[in-house]
Amino acid sequence: MASSLSLPPYNYLIINFFTFSAFFIFLFKKSKITQSKKYFFFYGWLFGFGYFLSSLYWISISLTFDQNLKFLVPITIILIPSFLGFFYGLVTFCFIISKPKQIVSSFLIFSLFFGIFEFIRGSILTGFPWNLIAYSFVNHLEILSITSLIGTYGFNLFCISLFASPAIFILRETKKDIGVCIIFLILPFLFYLYGSSYKKSFNSLGIKSYDYKVRAIGSNINLDRFYSDIDPISVINDLIDISEPSKNEKTIFVWPEGILPDVSQKELVEYKWLFEEAFSKSHLLLIGINSQKKNKEKISYFNSLSIYDHNLEILSFYNKINLVPFGEFLPFENILKKLGLSTVTNNYQSFSEGKDRKIIEIKRDDFSLKILPLICYEIIYSGKIFKKPNFDLIINISEDGWFGKSIGPKQHFTHSIFRAVESGKYLLRSANNGMAAIVNPLGLVEQKIGYGKSGYIDLKEVKKIQPTLFSKYGNKIFIILILLYIFIIFSFNRLKNE
Repeated sequence: MASSLSLPPYNYLIINFFTFSAFFIFLFKKSKITQSKKYFFFYGWLFGFGYFLSSLYWISISLTFDQNLKFLVPITIILIPSFLGFFYGLVTFCFIISKPKQIVSSFLIFSLFFGIFEFIRGSILTGFPWNLIAYSFVNHLEILSITSLIGTYGFNLFCISLFASPAIFILRETKKDIGVCIIFLILPFLFYLYGSSYKKSFNSLGIKSYDYKVRAIGSNINLDRFYSDIDPISVINDLIDISEPSKNEKTIFVWPEGILPDVSQKELVEYKWLFEEAFSKSHLLLIGINSQKKNKEKISYFNSLSIYDHNLEILSFYNKINLVPFGEFLPFENILKKLGLSTVTNNYQSFSEGKDRKIIEIKRDDFSLKILPLICYEIIYSGKIFKKPNFDLIINISEDGWFGKSIGPKQHFTHSIFRAVESGKYLLRSANNGMAAIVNPLGLVEQKIGYGKSGYIDLKEVKKIQPTLFSKYGNKIFIILILLYIFIIFSFNRLKNE
């Protein structure tokens, strides 16, 4: 539970050295006393339950907006950590199965299983890779730069080893054990040196200016509009006021996710007169808006990012692929609807998944901009948001109001920093009730609109950075690191036996 304080917004990173070391020492000593596998599963599950209970309690806040769902609040608070704790139970279960004997090899096995099951947690079913322990390094950008090479899962594997390494010193049997501990404690300094060099190289790069500035909107429009009859006109006028369009300035406006919940993609044209007064042919609009598709007698609904010209003609759009379970779709919907359950964000109608995550190219005269669209929750998936780094800019739109003034929106924004560093691309974020920001490839937040505030930020120029190693090979690098760990484990075991 204490390790949750190492995550945003608290960032007490040092706590992890105590919690992970103590946990490994406990497991290692218990393995010498008992071989009961079921108890070891329970130890891991309990560790995970406490960690996720204290760091994910805020998810239940989303259920308070609908009177029909409030009864699920206490169930959710317990159920989600219980499920996620299952993966940590598997870590300790596999640890005892491996029959740990030597300190160093047991330490590496512990780290390896922990890293693997964190990856599985982010992949199985829809995946929920939230609050990897690596995110506790979010304020240490020079060290974080290593994710441009090995990605977040690779870095997470290292972090587990780092935080548990003091246990080797405590349990040491030989001088070689101390040496392994020192190696892991030195590695952050080596990563820092790499990050410092990477930063220096980045700062020396040339600058590319855009003919169009990209303006991201940060708004603070209350979510009561989802459950009342507020006229969309008032919301549109508020967004236009925040946007401050100038008819002679070439501008691409980015509005947050689902900002007009009662207006669909095609219905927006009904409010054309509002846009005609404010926007011109020098403008384009990227709007988070729901869309519909009729197939025979069935209507499918999508959470979309749509691109409009100043006449509200649809130029392109992207349908969200990674949907939020129980938020945007109901697993086993036919059964759960009969029990009175619904999605949080779309009443009794689940969204459908988009088919593919396409790169959207915006072309205007001699201007071209390739964007990778990510809607809200999709930002959390390291190594899965693109196949090739053939884009110029990541645009992330979000609605964070479902979680009130909790720590949830702050944790959510952390993923944006990691995705920018991994990809080596600038990231532009537009959010309602969250943080709108420009994050550069170093993970530095260059501009932001803070929580609970409204305004805009402009991206006018970027550094000409080359694709990162991770952007080329993705989580294949994580697989290589797993194999490296296995090789080292076998090597240590062989040395001990000689």
